[in-house]
Amino acid sequence: MIYWQLFYTFFKIGLFGFGGGYGMLSLIQHEVVEKHSWLSATEFTDIVAISQMTPGPIGINSATYVGYWAVESVFGAFVATFAVVLPSFIIILSLCYFFSKFKNNDNVKNIMRGLRIAVIGIIAAAALLLMNKANFIDKISWIIFGIAFLLCKYLKIHPILVIVLAGIAGGIIYR
Repeated sequence: MIYWQLFYTFFKIGLFGFGGGYGMLSLIQHEVVEKHSWLSATEFTDIVAISQMTPGPIGINSATYVGYWAVESVFGAFVATFAVVLPSFIIILSLCYFFSKFKNNDNVKNIMRGLRIAVIGIIAAAALLLMNKANFIDKISWIIFGIAFLLCKYLKIHPILVIVLAGIAGGIIYR
């Protein structure tokens, strides 16, 4: 039964998770923390952090980790990962056919412009979702956040290096 719930939950997330992995995070958090209580908010935050640091899309990595943690089995990880990817595969296959026929249509171009704006909003919502008390413990957390943002945005330092530096800083500061 749990595997069917896992499949259904992540298929639904994959189906409605517009905006990529970051857009999926709020859906994943709602389903696995609030609705099913498979994870606590802190465990979910840990999964997001690990998913960001490991290679691959964050939505798929999150599904894999949640699937494993929810049932404590590799098969759970497989079910969640397969379920979150399946809708995208079906949709992309259909869209390839659709766009090959109508790619120069003005209505299709206008629809895509509107979708781009919606996707930006969904990604912003995911960022705001992660700005909670579990992540921002004190003023030092905000300082690390600000420095990481400045290093990536203005100094164009690679995000992986920023993650490593933030981890070192957290290890030293929060001993």
